[in-house]
Amino acid sequence: MQPIKQLSQVLRDLADREHCVFAASDLAGAVPDCGQLAVLLSRATKAGLLRRVCRGIYFYPVRDYPPGNLLFHAAARLRAGDFNYISLETVLSDAGVISQMPINWISLMTSGRSHVVDCGDYGHIEFVHTAQHPIDVSGELTYDADRHLWRASVRQAMRDMKATRRSMDLVNEEVANELV
Repeated sequence: MQPIKQLSQVLRDLADREHCVFAASDLAGAVPDCGQLAVLLSRATKAGLLRRVCRGIYFYPVRDYPPGNLLFHAAARLRAGDFNYISLETVLSDAGVISQMPINWISLMTSGRSHVVDCGDYGHIEFVHTAQHPIDVSGELTYDADRHLWRASVRQAMRDMKATRRSMDLVNEEVANELV
């Protein structure tokens, strides 16, 4: 069987609404005999089988996939080996503490290095380094199953904003105090 047909068959059989964002290394297991994975992924993207989100991350379009979760799922795959959690303006905007909602931009704290990942038309993923250990913030985190990532409380997001010296101009202190 041709590698692209083999990849298509595996994705059709295994991908679902919860599992449709893949790292290139994930897809390598679907076609173990393929010697040129990069070429295969390029062909699969051109054929419309996959959509490239950013370098090394691919989306297999499935029905009823919530498009607002794509950047979060990509972030989870990009830094799967690091401690990451949703925080900063993303959490504060979701909680109504910041009146402006970042469009196609998500911010996460990470044990890895700080970096902004350009995901083209999908937006940007901002990773901000933290030296905090998981045990230090575990009481302020909850798992967001829809986004496949940990999420900071408003209190922790405010701490992270101050620790990273982010602009507090848009923060509504009254709303923040009510939620903390």
